[in-house]
Amino acid sequence: QLEESGGGLMQPGGSVRLSCTTSGFNFADTEMSWFRRAPGKGLEWISSLSPDSRDTYESRTATDRFSISRDNGKSTLYLDLNDLRTDDTADYYCATDRQAKHRGPGTRVTVDS
Repeated sequence: QLEESGGGLMQPGGSVRLSCTTSGFNFADTEMSWFRRAPGKGLEWISSLSPDSRDTYESRTATDRFSISRDNGKSTLYLDLNDLRTDDTADYYCATDRQAKHRGPGTRVTVDS
């Protein structure tokens, strides 16, 4: 089970940390990923992180404004979004695979002044 949290209404230029709490599988042995879906657009892969946090894989979307991390002791995945822009408005999902076949219900981030 996956559950994202941390979304809400954010100011442009602000920062937010999204969390993905998990249960029911071996989180510490699982590569994890973040995706997002902007209004009217398709699901977009953002970034993936290896189980030991050694390897990070990022799409062009990720840029240096986004940072993926994890706490295996808490079975939790994080996505830090910095210098938020209005086009970061989207539903954000965590997933246990890079196709997002197994993902959570999402958390909505709205960036608006």
